[in-house]
Amino acid sequence: MVLPNFEYMVPKTIGEACNLLLELGKGAKVFAGATDIIPPMRDKAFTVDYLIDLKHIPGMKYIEYDETEGLKIGALTTLREIETSPLVKEKNPAVAHAAKVVASTQIRAKGTMAGNLCNASPSADTPPILLAQNAKVLVQGPNKDRYIMMDDFFVGFKKTALEPGEIVTGFVIPPLKEGESAAYIKHAVRKAMDLAIIGVAVKLTMDGDVCKDARIALGAVAPTTMRARNAEKALIGKKLTDDVIVEASLAARDECSPISDIRASAEYRRDMIRVFTKRAIKQALEG
Repeated sequence: MVLPNFEYMVPKTIGEACNLLLELGKGAKVFAGATDIIPPMRDKAFTVDYLIDLKHIPGMKYIEYDETEGLKIGALTTLREIETSPLVKEKNPAVAHAAKVVASTQIRAKGTMAGNLCNASPSADTPPILLAQNAKVLVQGPNKDRYIMMDDFFVGFKKTALEPGEIVTGFVIPPLKEGESAAYIKHAVRKAMDLAIIGVAVKLTMDGDVCKDARIALGAVAPTTMRARNAEKALIGKKLTDDVIVEASLAARDECSPISDIRASAEYRRDMIRVFTKRAIKQALEG
């Protein structure tokens, strides 16, 4: 199927890209891998007047690690690069795994974590692990740079906190310190090839066998990726026995609000949250 007509633009700096995005308004979209833009354009799900290609902007493709700040990933870094990075695997294997289960190898070779995030799909695989690990999103706009904490990034279904002209330039994921571990589990019909029926990310901070802190993020069970705060409270300050973990998984089930669609019913999703929250907590403990 032929794509609708659009104007293709190639800025050389992030500032130029921000100004173009602001000037051209709602008819313009920025892209890197375009894996979340070209298919719906081809299917006429939406149209754009201008596509702004970010791939030729220097300084936005990197994977670095700082002992204080943690893992730093540039917005043009592909999911495949994150998945296969020895540094990511060593310092934060749950992030590498979340990248690995997005779509197919071909898609991951083009697609980026930034695109996966900015598409703001509730079933996306990388937002839950970023949310569970309290990552911050680096943003540049026409007039200023800033960062947005993942807790504040999604403001509604397919909506983000980005202001007009703003572009995501990277991510900073805090380091996993002693006693901390994380896990991400995706449930889908064909594992990586399909969109998630549900996704569960967990980060635990342990003091011996007592949970000092917990963050649990759920995907595909609400209009946006969400924190399961009641489930977190069920873990904090307790020894993580099987009974406590079951209590937390039930709390996660009860605070989500899934819908029925072509991939699964709301009832099935709700029950799978119970199952996979329990598995993710145990996997994080083993980590």
